[in-house]
Amino acid sequence: MKRFRLVMERNKRELTQAKVAKDIGISTVYLRKLEAGTENPGRDTMIALSVYYNVPAEELFPDLFCTFYDRNSIVKGAQHQVN
Repeated sequence: MKRFRLVMERNKRELTQAKVAKDIGISTVYLRKLEAGTENPGRDTMIALSVYYNVPAEELFPDLFCTFYDRNSIVKGAQHQVN
C-alpha cells in the first residue's frame, strides 16, 4: 500500500527523496521503499520522519496503526467467523 501522506509531505515541501534520506540518515532506496509501502520503518526512522515533517507517525504510516489495513487480522477474523 503506497503511503500517500508520506509522499505528499515531501512533495509539498518540494524536497527530493535524496534530500530527505540524507537529512534523516537513511538511504534513498530505503525511503523509496517506505513511500511505496514495500518496507516498514523501524521505530527510530518512523520517529525521525514524523519529527522531520511535523506530522504524527499514525498519519504518515496509517497501515501500521489502523487494523483496517492489517490483512493478517482480517484473514484471522474471517477464519474465526467460519469456524
